[in-house]
Amino acid sequence: MHPSPLTPVVAALRWGLHLLAVALTVVVIVRALIATPPDVAAAIVAAVWLAVYFAGGLVVGNRRRALVWLAVLTAVWLVELALTAEATYLVFVLFFLYLHLLGRRIGLVAVTLATGVAVVGYALHNGWSAAAIIGPVLGAGVAVVISAGYAQLFAEARQRERLIDELVAARADLSDQQQAIGRAEERERLAAEIHDTVAQSLSSIQLLLHAAEQSTGEQAASSIALARNAAGDALTETRRLIAELSPAPLDGSSLADALRRVAADASGHGITVSVLIEGDAQPLAMPTEAALVRVAQGAVSNVVRHSRAGTLHLTLTYTADEVHLDIVDDGTGFAADASEGYGLSTIRRRVDSLGGQVDITSDDAGTTVAVSFPAVSFPAVSFPTVAPAAARSVQERGR
Repeated sequence: MHPSPLTPVVAALRWGLHLLAVALTVVVIVRALIATPPDVAAAIVAAVWLAVYFAGGLVVGNRRRALVWLAVLTAVWLVELALTAEATYLVFVLFFLYLHLLGRRIGLVAVTLATGVAVVGYALHNGWSAAAIIGPVLGAGVAVVISAGYAQLFAEARQRERLIDELVAARADLSDQQQAIGRAEERERLAAEIHDTVAQSLSSIQLLLHAAEQSTGEQAASSIALARNAAGDALTETRRLIAELSPAPLDGSSLADALRRVAADASGHGITVSVLIEGDAQPLAMPTEAALVRVAQGAVSNVVRHSRAGTLHLTLTYTADEVHLDIVDDGTGFAADASEGYGLSTIRRRVDSLGGQVDITSDDAGTTVAVSFPAVSFPAVSFPTVAPAAARSVQERGR
């Protein structure tokens, strides 16, 4: 349990009751000793009553023992009342104990009985008077009011402690859920990164080595050299993933150079590749550039592995407020109602996470992957001169 702001108040009331018991007992002992003649027996019984009172700390938490302790304390008080009228003072402490330990109803009955006994006991020693009646009755009324306030404060303190415990538990559960979500998102991110990098490189290596097995001479050596380069790229990508750095193709190069490096992988598999940059190149946010590279890696890998394409065109276009990447091949494509594989799904998730747009179309004539991201403060577009044949090829591909 966690302490609430009311805990010190409840503790102060308890200590106040202890101090009251000590003070009233001291009054009874002193008045017994200064009497003429001194009432030593009354002083001793009063001291015993105080000792029994503080012995109550040994029975805290055990209701049966607490009730036995309260009965013994009441019996000692009755003995003291039989010896001296000053014992009437001690009943004020008993009022609080009855109300606290016996519950509201039984406690009120016990307070009423103790009040009557105190009045009669005082009258037997000093005779009947208004003060003999008013004193215990007024003390009982004050005790009932204070005990009611104490009970309310105690209940509120317990309630606040429970609420704090529930809030702490809820916060811990929320923290666990957030960590679980974070781990799931991180696993998904790493799965996408590995799919677009290491897995693609390994697939390329497998295809190149298979080609080398089917070839001889310089063609086999060329395939093996390309496979070795792909293995080096995979190792570099793996190290970058471990170090949580930018994609390896972007390391120390521009986005256009990174796309050319990605496209070069496809050219090693007998595919004619072209990379076209349109508009004035401007630096983009690193997450956007990294996403464009990863999209290109995933799309190019799909072309190499599945499309049986002869040509592949990558076009990066800068406009006033957007940057576009179009990846077009003339492969076999896939049916419009076919479910997308992991690679294309990963491309969609990656683009959506950065607020971009992606459009994937495919038919018997080939596949087009068109991706766009918003860009800020791009200058007026100026298109470089492009070879007519290449320009016509891109237009014919439906970029």
